[in-house]
Amino acid sequence: MQALKSHSDEEQLNAWEIAVSSWVDGEAEIRPEELDSPYGRQVWDAYHLIGDVMRTDALAIRTSDRFYARLSKAIDEEPTVLAPNAMKRPLVQRYGVSGLAVVAAVAAALWVGLPYMGVSSVPGTLMASAQDEQLWNDYADLHRDFVGTGPVRHVSFESGALGQ
Repeated sequence: MQALKSHSDEEQLNAWEIAVSSWVDGEAEIRPEELDSPYGRQVWDAYHLIGDVMRTDALAIRTSDRFYARLSKAIDEEPTVLAPNAMKRPLVQRYGVSGLAVVAAVAAALWVGLPYMGVSSVPGTLMASAQDEQLWNDYADLHRDFVGTGPVRHVSFESGALGQ
């Protein structure tokens, strides 16, 4: 029973420390009265020390060459974790699926593009009809009314370069 109680107290302290951390980061709310205990003050001071060290290089611990040597030795002494080899997939699965995707893409492109690639059976020139010209003139007039006058005062939409 005592073990369960101490385990529960430890979880509660962990949750409380996480709440304080979130509050310091501005992600949660906490009542300041909850920090009014010796342990609360200790946690509060620890978070301020962490923040001060992160903001000020003068408070950070300087590492020595001995530290780097010990760290390198500890890393070298760690056991190597070997990952298992990748499973061999059959060639059909490896290359067949990608080949099928390429064939599908080419087929889709042909299906969309073939109707536009046909050769006209009757050669001839295209003539603009008077109705088309009237539609374009109406469009230009509406555009001019909508946009208003700009830096270009007048542009002629009459035939010819000089409005002749």
